[in-house]
Amino acid sequence: MQTELIYQLALVALYQYRLRQAHALLNQYGSAEAAWEHAEDEKKAAAWERAEQELAFIEKHGIQTWFCTDANYPSRLRECPDRPLMLFGKGNIRHSEGKFVSVVGTRRATERGKELTRRLVLDLAQLCPDVTIVSGLAYGIDVAAHRAALEADLPTLIIPAHGLDRIYPAMHRQVAVDALGNGGILTEYMSGTEAEKMHFVARNRIVAGLADAVVVVESRNHGGSLITAGMASDYNRDLFAFPGRPGDEEYRGCNDLIRLQRATLIDSAADLVHAMGWTPAESTMKANDPSLFTEDESPILAILRSAEEGVHINSLVMETGLDYSEVSAELVMMEMDGKVKALPGGMYRILS
Repeated sequence: MQTELIYQLALVALYQYRLRQAHALLNQYGSAEAAWEHAEDEKKAAAWERAEQELAFIEKHGIQTWFCTDANYPSRLRECPDRPLMLFGKGNIRHSEGKFVSVVGTRRATERGKELTRRLVLDLAQLCPDVTIVSGLAYGIDVAAHRAALEADLPTLIIPAHGLDRIYPAMHRQVAVDALGNGGILTEYMSGTEAEKMHFVARNRIVAGLADAVVVVESRNHGGSLITAGMASDYNRDLFAFPGRPGDEEYRGCNDLIRLQRATLIDSAADLVHAMGWTPAESTMKANDPSLFTEDESPILAILRSAEEGVHINSLVMETGLDYSEVSAELVMMEMDGKVKALPGGMYRILS
């Protein structure tokens, strides 16, 4: 029997919904064993029995665990005051390496929302291939983000609202299985835990806490993605949102986040990378470095120079025949070089 692990599991079983009390015990006594010995609760016997059952499940199925006092506990979550006592994981999980972007949005996603999600993730793969995509496997934007990450060969972390002995929704099982090879599933819940409403709200803090940046792709004026956005703000994470047309109910939540200056407006992965101050991948920079062109040779600069007003990035893609990711990356570099200026709504203009 793994001595410290069984005490950790016992604390989780006893204090799953009383995190503040558990963290206070751990801060006072240091180890899980010492905290357990000083815990005074009539449910200790039942919690110990539950811990023994979970240990057997962990050993049988090769589950990874990270306790909140472990040195290898996710570094970003360690900063959060309401961090989970323990995380249970399955897959090829690297939870602290590289950059982390959480992508959230409505379960009732439109085709535009799904395509925005896919384009965001695919372009991030080109600009920053060390990015991990985090989401919750829900219908709509969540699963679109995971699928796009798998398509782009980016690691993706699924944060469910239940234990590792089930997948919800069941129709996304194959996405979860595919993610195990590059990323995986990470949860604070023991096996046997159902996907209940309160668990969905609680898991949103992990989606927010794991991230360097949280992106809301499509959201009405209520729902889980806005809860995640609020948690991201509480954790001082950078928050971004894609805008919608005025009066568009599907984007009212996004528009409100931007209007209230709680989220930064983005129209592309390049906007996100620029706002975060991340350096695009060297291969992308070389392929799209404006210094490789004279102003006469650069097709993008030529188009911008001939326009009286700004030009939308989609028009630049169509007129140059370049890939969207190539145009995005070149515009980022040109903006950094002071050659162009990004305008609201995906517009760009040349600087004299």
